[in-house]
Amino acid sequence: MSNRKTTFFYALLIAIASLAVGMVLASRLGLSSESSAQSVNTTRGNSAPITGGVNATTFRDVAKQVTPAVVNIRTESRQKTQDLSDFFGGGGQGGGQGGGQGGGNDLFERFFGQPNPNQRGQQPQRPREQVVQAAGTGFIIDKAGFILTNNHVVEGATKIEVSLYGEDDDQEYAARVVGRDPLTDSALIQLTEMPTHGLPEVKFGDSSQMEPGDWVMAIGNPFGLAHTVSVGVISAIGRPFPVAEQRSTNVLQTDAAINPGNSGGPLLNLRGEVIGINTAIISDSRQSGNVGIGFAMPINSVLDLLPQLRSGKITRGRIGVAIGPIPQNAVDEFGLKNRNGAVIMSVSPNSAAAKAGLEPGDVVIAFNGKPIKNRDELVAMVVATRPGMTVPVLIVRDRGERTLNVTVDELDLEAETQTSRAGGGNDNPDNPPQESSAGFGMTLSNITPDVAQRLRLDRNTQGAVVVDVDQDSPAARAGIAGGDIIVRVGRQAISSAADARRELEKISAGGTVFLRILRNGQETFVTVTKE
Repeated sequence: MSNRKTTFFYALLIAIASLAVGMVLASRLGLSSESSAQSVNTTRGNSAPITGGVNATTFRDVAKQVTPAVVNIRTESRQKTQDLSDFFGGGGQGGGQGGGQGGGNDLFERFFGQPNPNQRGQQPQRPREQVVQAAGTGFIIDKAGFILTNNHVVEGATKIEVSLYGEDDDQEYAARVVGRDPLTDSALIQLTEMPTHGLPEVKFGDSSQMEPGDWVMAIGNPFGLAHTVSVGVISAIGRPFPVAEQRSTNVLQTDAAINPGNSGGPLLNLRGEVIGINTAIISDSRQSGNVGIGFAMPINSVLDLLPQLRSGKITRGRIGVAIGPIPQNAVDEFGLKNRNGAVIMSVSPNSAAAKAGLEPGDVVIAFNGKPIKNRDELVAMVVATRPGMTVPVLIVRDRGERTLNVTVDELDLEAETQTSRAGGGNDNPDNPPQESSAGFGMTLSNITPDVAQRLRLDRNTQGAVVVDVDQDSPAARAGIAGGDIIVRVGRQAISSAADARRELEKISAGGTVFLRILRNGQETFVTVTKE
């Protein structure tokens, strides 16, 4: 296949199968640009019920109607790499468009975590820039040349070219990024070179109307095969799909064939209306292509953001908490009537939540007067709240309800992702064990001056240091790691390993205990069930 048609996958792990999830990636581009004075048609989707049957020409008619508004997108990005000849000792010329990634002396470090023993004492090779080409799909939403596609199609590249239906393969038009949003994997681009003829545009449907079993059609550019049509049904709705560190969104699942290069193309209902943007697939272990499980971002989620995409900036709310579901066996311990709500696992320092007095272990059961069913609902409500707005948050703490007022911050997704990746468990402090926690599978120690120094603890920090966690133990399954500091067991503050052991021994087999853990300078809430 030519370099011009190069495509590749994003590898993600989804718990619904033991298969690898590959993002139907076309390229990565991240241009920012000023918005133009033109406006984008933001007409809402058609909410009328879809009626009537399917006949011999239904899909043919939809394809004829929509295909002219579907475009092929080719991108170029520059990635730093090193010549493989540096590692293998060969000559020859490296680089070239669409070439492979990686190579050079860093191979040993990337695969084995140590330098190449044959290259010790030599100066490291300077990274080289390499042009990588890729392809994806989009669809025209406005005659002024505005096109919707996936964020991952246009993130991080330096050049975008668009091919239109019915024109020669070598006829391409330059485009720029207007706005993009990683959380819905959507992007709005605009042609900066316009054709002499007018442009068609798609119509929008209502993705909230879609149900499992509904007919759908996908149109895209799989493997560089322009304007390919495939037909299937909605397999499921509301599938959680990871879009960023510790963040997910609900997507449509379909068995309509989606392959690399389909990214950013439309998913259509029987009226030929766009009800989703094709985003990702589950592939086999070879990541060779479609196996009947594809995902599309619901178009309603994108239309809600279209005015912000048009402005070039997405504004979302943030309160600065990590949240999780309520464990099934902890409803009574929390003092709840049911499992509705979300548990605050940790609170970021100086965040909106911290300033309002929210603490790890609090259960949020309502936000801004609206009941919370699960963590996804809470996340959706928070990000949809205007930054600077003060809202009441109803929580359960120590088996009693109370309301705290939170002034919502603005989400900085890039900073949040960097902070998340910089986190993680502490190193095992390698301190002689003091106490064992029978039934939990962890060994505890007191905080000595040496431990405090290595873990960079405040001199007044009190608690019990986790120095070892048994494999497949309750502590391990709860995510507890060596170097964590247990500062509270249930409602009891902990000042030593003996304190922690005594409180943990009070828990009956099969019982659940709430722990406050200090990790990387931040308190985290953990629930553990004793064996």
